[in-house]
Amino acid sequence: MLSYAAGTSDLPLLGETIGANLERTVAAHGDREALVDLPSGRRWTYTEFDAAVNEVARGLLARGIEKGDRVGIWAPNCAEWVITQYATAKIGAILVNVNPAYRTHELAYVVRQSGLRLLISAAAFKTSDYRAMIAEIGFTETIFIGTPDWDALIAAGEGRSLAERAATLAFDDPINIQYTSGTTGFPKGATLSHHNIANNGFFVGELVGYTESDRICIPVPLYHCFGMVMGNLAATTHGACMVLPAQGFDPAATLRAVTEEKCTSLYGVPTMFIAELGLPDFSSHDLSSLRTGIMAGSPCPVEVMKRVVAEMHMTEV
Repeated sequence: MLSYAAGTSDLPLLGETIGANLERTVAAHGDREALVDLPSGRRWTYTEFDAAVNEVARGLLARGIEKGDRVGIWAPNCAEWVITQYATAKIGAILVNVNPAYRTHELAYVVRQSGLRLLISAAAFKTSDYRAMIAEIGFTETIFIGTPDWDALIAAGEGRSLAERAATLAFDDPINIQYTSGTTGFPKGATLSHHNIANNGFFVGELVGYTESDRICIPVPLYHCFGMVMGNLAATTHGACMVLPAQGFDPAATLRAVTEEKCTSLYGVPTMFIAELGLPDFSSHDLSSLRTGIMAGSPCPVEVMKRVVAEMHMTEV
């Protein structure tokens, strides 16, 4: 028998799986935008996003992925990262976050240590040839995003039902492995449940006052909890929209995203905000839609925070 310790709160903890929570959000806000991937020019309403998630979830079932199997995601910020996050949750597979900056020996360690069954990967990112690195370690169970592999995964799942698998899932099931930085030794995999990360995201969203009208600009890495939990899950538990400005951090692309998409919230570590404030054309960007956001990851300099509030309109940051 499991029990939970909770502090004083008017809100109870969410007691549902991530898939069930997403479906509840879709029922309430299906026509609202869920995800905008600016580099590719694609966007989804919640109804469309859920359909895309279900396609990948069914494809993973067809691939033979069982509840508790480890499925890795090795890619920069992109729509497929987000879709894979929710697709694995819907079938009870454990998503293993792989740092896009990993070198070959680090990839080999995570594949071995986590017991990876399948890897969903970009073909390359920046100067890293992921395809060659995966081949070097001899891992063969890989689906490459943006290739016929991805299309074949979706096609293989046509006609399959998710209901039987969903009936076997519980919110205490493990659903995610995030690796520590490994500064004092090999990275350690922290195993998290639906309950852990859904409630983390939900209460972050409550603290910053998210509703279905909010649009969250997420330039922070999705492989980190800042992106996938405080960003994605804070959004989907409230019916808000996730906006991905670039595959990797780009200060100009971030401010363009805020301007063009009328984002109400912006995330970043202090150095990201410093880079944005330091752009030569900073004043040309209309940031008046911003009201809140999160600055975290390291101590926030007082003067930087003052400028963020005054010049970026983030009065509720």
